[in-house]
Amino acid sequence: MRKSHPVRRAVLATAATVSGIVLLLTLKPGSDQDPADAAGAVPPAAAQSPQGGAQAIANGTVTGDAADTQYGAVQVRLTVSGGKITKAEAVQSPKGGQSDQINANAVPKLNQATVAAQSGEIDAVSGATYTSAGYKKSLQSALDKAKAAGAAQSGSGQDGAGSAQALGDGTATGDAADTQYGAVQVRLTVSGGKITKAEAVQSPKGGQSDQINANAVPKLNQAAVAAQSGEIDAVSGATYTSAGYKKSLQSALDKAKATGAAGAAESGNGGGSAADASAGGGSAGDGSAGSGRGGGGGNAPAALEDGTVTGDAVRTEYGAVQVRITVEGGKITRAEAVQAPKGGQSDRVTNQSVPRLNQAVVKTGGADVDAVSGATYTSAGYKKSLQSALDKAGG
Repeated sequence: MRKSHPVRRAVLATAATVSGIVLLLTLKPGSDQDPADAAGAVPPAAAQSPQGGAQAIANGTVTGDAADTQYGAVQVRLTVSGGKITKAEAVQSPKGGQSDQINANAVPKLNQATVAAQSGEIDAVSGATYTSAGYKKSLQSALDKAKAAGAAQSGSGQDGAGSAQALGDGTATGDAADTQYGAVQVRLTVSGGKITKAEAVQSPKGGQSDQINANAVPKLNQAAVAAQSGEIDAVSGATYTSAGYKKSLQSALDKAKATGAAGAAESGNGGGSAADASAGGGSAGDGSAGSGRGGGGGNAPAALEDGTVTGDAVRTEYGAVQVRITVEGGKITRAEAVQAPKGGQSDRVTNQSVPRLNQAVVKTGGADVDAVSGATYTSAGYKKSLQSALDKAGG
């Protein structure tokens, strides 16, 4: 058999290659359509309508509701910048015994997972089932608050990219923060969108705590007003009180921000123009005519939402006091103490003072009630819990 010449083989291979290229070129579509378009792919994400996208979250710091677990409460705080979660932290987590070891491992992992996921869709940490479940509940609460604030900013046409979230005018009381020596609870007064007063309505008492807090609390109050935020330094020698103060302060700020976001949303939905307000008349339907409040309403109490709301329980020297109010038509129609000191002389004192305090609340429509003579501790606890209920009701 005659062997094939090498040159001939090369010529045949080249011819086959050229034929293949020609065949491919004849099959190529005549248009310059992008391959993704030809395949029917969805346009790039940047060109999509935002209607189906994730809801924007507002910049700032937001703290979720505390979530109770079998071993203690878990509460998550988020820091948002540029519409993204830049930091997640557990401001409360179960403590004591084995919980310390478990959470030292689990909480940092949950924090990292939150920042990575940019959502509440995170996995539980193995060996920390209860902490993980509580973390996720509080995280979702924080995300809901941040989304509500973001929606309000969007609806009012604000550019929240670099601005701090506005505080709603009024009084906001933070959640009580437990410390090793007792609870700390902060109340803020906001006027014109700025903190004008900060006060600790609860702080550790007894023994050396009295001396420490007499020095520390006024400094913390002043720092909160000066900083106009929760970014304040701890007071030297009052580490536990300072930490509790900052936690409760942040809670109060979150509540004030939520009020501000709600007000912005109402404003963005066409609630009365500045010209209408300055005219002082208002329409007959809005009830403003002849009310005597025709001026700006910045110092007027905020309207209460109808329903029943229970204030935080306030510990006193003789027991806890907790107040529940019923609101109808924006007015307090009933006040009652669902908890009050009991036993021994407390029964007599409570039976005498609580009905008077209840009546005074309905009469005044607010927390400006006088203490009942001979019931100093009960009256003080009642007023603190009442103010908490009013804050929750929007007052």
